[in-house]
Amino acid sequence: MQWMGRRESSNTEDGSSSGGRGLALGGGVVGIIAAAIYFFTGIDPSAVLNGVQGSGGSQQNNTTAVADTKEKKFAKVVLADTEDTWTKLFNDMGKTYEKPTMHFFEAAVNTACGQAGAETGPFYCPGDQKVYIDLSFFDELSNKFGAAGDFAQAYVIAHEVGHHVQDLLGVTAKMDQARQQLSQEEYNKLSVKLELQADFYAGIWAYYQKNDKKVLEPGDIEEALNAAHQIGDDRLQKEYQGEVHPDSFTHGTSAQRMYWFKKGYETGDVSQGNTFAANDLD
Repeated sequence: MQWMGRRESSNTEDGSSSGGRGLALGGGVVGIIAAAIYFFTGIDPSAVLNGVQGSGGSQQNNTTAVADTKEKKFAKVVLADTEDTWTKLFNDMGKTYEKPTMHFFEAAVNTACGQAGAETGPFYCPGDQKVYIDLSFFDELSNKFGAAGDFAQAYVIAHEVGHHVQDLLGVTAKMDQARQQLSQEEYNKLSVKLELQADFYAGIWAYYQKNDKKVLEPGDIEEALNAAHQIGDDRLQKEYQGEVHPDSFTHGTSAQRMYWFKKGYETGDVSQGNTFAANDLD
């Protein structure tokens, strides 16, 4: 991906953020791995994302500005590109795109969705409309999870911004209502559809990177598809548990994640991303 020297988003911040209530979405690659491990060891993954493992414990705050590294500049460029894409698409829908803030942190951070650590990976918090990222995630993505390349990194950021788009379109609010009414198994099925739609929106972003920005390079889409494959629920469960339990899926299979990203990339049509209405998500 051609990114050096291009516009960097100014909608970023460093350090600690305010605590509160809500549900973090996305979780990124490292977060999905962490959730899988915690799930298989009997610990509620929501405790990792929402900081509810002990109401009386002390919380870590990160108050130090994150160094202005190459990785940070890259993330700012990707965020700027998502701003351009979604501002255009929201204008086409007769709506105004409210840009999210990207919050850089190290080790741990307090959010409107609770406290989170670096092990959660990048995630989106609808409570404060921020994308949170510890940049050490980029090394984890490549070295531990076999998803190398800058476009693999960009895909995950675009996926988290996809959750922000869902928040603006009212999807997140509907998910919150459903959580109160459905069994865990039924809610998991909705969660899969939520995550696959965010993958589709990441594909929409990639479509405009190719056709409007013209910054894609050979191999970029393959990097994104490989990342989608590596973080499928079925692949992760097989690796960490030795067997697959579809009823506990929350993000979708490798095939589903690749399919919906590719569909967004090939069509560039937001109207084709209603994963909630799809009977067969494959």
